Amino acid sequence: MRLSVHHETRYRFTEPQARIVQLLRLFPGDTSHQTVVNWRIDVDCDARLRDSIDGYGNVTRMLYAEGPVETLLLTVSGEALLTEDHGPIGGTDEPFPPELFRRVTALTRADDAIDALGQGADLSAMTALAAAIHARWPLDRRPAPAIRPAAEAAMADRLSPRDMAQIFVAAARARGVPARYVSGYSLSGDDERRAAAPHAWAEAHVAGGWYAFDPAIGGRSGLDHVRVAVALDAAGAAPIAGVRMGPGDEALDVDVDVRVEGGAD
Repeated sequence: MRLSVHHETRYRFTEPQARIVQLLRLFPGDTSHQTVVNWRIDVDCDARLRDSIDGYGNVTRMLYAEGPVETLLLTVSGEALLTEDHGPIGGTDEPFPPELFRRVTALTRADDAIDALGQGADLSAMTALAAAIHARWPLDRRPAPAIRPAAEAAMADRLSPRDMAQIFVAAARARGVPARYVSGYSLSGDDERRAAAPHAWAEAHVAGGWYAFDPAIGGRSGLDHVRVAVALDAAGAAPIAGVRMGPGDEALDVDVDVRVEGGAD
């Protein structure tokens, strides 16, 4: 399947900003499951850009924009070819051993409610965990502005894909399974509509390799997931993180369009 992605992030400031510095994790890489056909990021103002690789092996780009900046528009556009493969994800940059991803962070600490989601530590148990999260909480695909800890999210009536992914990671680590948060894009949801925001899911290291699980759909992720960045939690894999230097407030608008190009390959 060939997916095209168009992702716009627009910042509007009530007063001009003297400087903006952002870390962008918006570049997918090739794996055994996906091939990036083309990909680009455009900025609508003068900015210095510097590419790098972070500690998790994600491709990043630092953006430095000097003011006065009243608005900032980031546009991501590209295509990726996804192939059917029921085995573990291969071809990724793995600077750390899987054991690192047993580390519990402030955002992925399990509580009793998360511990009660199920038991087991093999491939079928992780698939059942994704299904249990999907069954327990209705999906809310609206953009969620604030990253919150998994235990706090578990008290809510509805969850974003980001919250579901962090709960999965917390529950898997509580069972001793290495697990990590994944940010990216996806075509699917409960209602099969295109998302209005970037997507999130998780990977667990079982059966000798990394396998992807998406609680938002209740099972293994498939042909409609474009994998971009991984980390211990949502903060470490956030698509955009940064600071601004200037007074006033900001308004943020995010729009994501994901669609199939030319049918399934």
